[in-house]
Amino acid sequence: MIVLVGSTGYVGTSFKALLEAKGVAFKTLSGRDLANGSKKAFADSLKDLGASFLINCAGYTGKPNVDACELDKGNCLDGNAVLPGVIREVCSDLSIGWGHVSSGCIFADERPGGGGWREDDAPNFCFRKPPCSFYSGTKALGEEVLGWREVEREGEWPAWQHESDAEGYVWRLRIPFNEIDNPRNYLTKVQSYATLLEARNSLSQLEDFVAACFACVEKKAPYGIYNVTNPGSVTTSQVVGIIKDLGVNEKDFKFFEDVEDFMSKAAKTPRSNCVLDSSKLESVGIAMRPVEEALEWSLKNWKKA
Repeated sequence: MIVLVGSTGYVGTSFKALLEAKGVAFKTLSGRDLANGSKKAFADSLKDLGASFLINCAGYTGKPNVDACELDKGNCLDGNAVLPGVIREVCSDLSIGWGHVSSGCIFADERPGGGGWREDDAPNFCFRKPPCSFYSGTKALGEEVLGWREVEREGEWPAWQHESDAEGYVWRLRIPFNEIDNPRNYLTKVQSYATLLEARNSLSQLEDFVAACFACVEKKAPYGIYNVTNPGSVTTSQVVGIIKDLGVNEKDFKFFEDVEDFMSKAAKTPRSNCVLDSSKLESVGIAMRPVEEALEWSLKNWKKA
């Protein structure tokens, strides 16, 4: 029996659809109820449901974007950092495996020397390495409460290591998108924002993401952190080019001059723009479409709201 926490959110809804399509037995629990309740009540719920594995999609992202987290820091901290710790503790006591949806936004830019950030690299866009958004800080803290710590590594960027054998999965999502127009969809945001910031990023096609995450459970992949992103990276202007080439939206897309221009005119807090290395996922036999292929498919099948 799978227990799905946060089934009504953007990612949770997709997880729910996947489990239903596969005919997997599951029950749902509210992340808000768990955060506000006691550990005993949570444990009793899992025992009553006969839980064998827990998937946590609950979290606080802020609406319409992470700027909102700066104005609601208490709930952001509870949803992204406190709740994962409660889940780890209760699931450990009951010997139940878990999978936690984290975020790649705890990194900025590319890995020193080039290439994507790996799962064994310590975050560089977090409370311990400011400046960062409050949202990103809480997501990195969420991984800390699940047992990961920064460790110095000679000649390299500091390592991100688990204090003991990992008890579950940490699945890092990065800027989700699919073919369905939605305020949480990256492709909707690109088409709706008045002015865009040019940046290079890794992305996660939503259905590819949840399928890859659940494949970890099905294949009994080793526990630990996985960057669950479509291989490759793209710039904002590349995405705009695909949108225009496919005739999805022929508006005159405008761009900020640079990050400083963006911060002075449109943002209250810094943004994470980064590239992640997804080769660890591939090494356990779980493949995702290249990011440009996933983008083109989503835009060819675009369903406007």
